[in-house]
Amino acid sequence: MSDPQESSDPSTFLSEIIGAPITVKLNSGVEYKGELSSVDGYMNIALEKTIEYVGGQVRNRYGDVFIRGNNVLYISQDAV
Repeated sequence: MSDPQESSDPSTFLSEIIGAPITVKLNSGVEYKGELSSVDGYMNIALEKTIEYVGGQVRNRYGDVFIRGNNVLYISQDAV
C-alpha cells in the first residue's frame, strides 16, 4: 500500500484498496459501508457485504451494491 502523503489520483488509490472495507457517502446523505469489489473510470463503485445507513441508523443490509459515480460525495477507507 502506498503512503497516504504521496500524491496520486483517486482511481489509483481506489484500485489499490480493492477488497478493503470502505465508506461511501452519497450526495443525499445516505452512507454505504462494505468491501470494495470494483471501480471504473467513471467512479462507479461495486460493494460486497454492504450495510446502508440513513441518518446514522442501519436501514438495510445487502449482498452486493452498485453505486453510480455521479451520486458519490466521498469515499473513505475504513480502519481494518
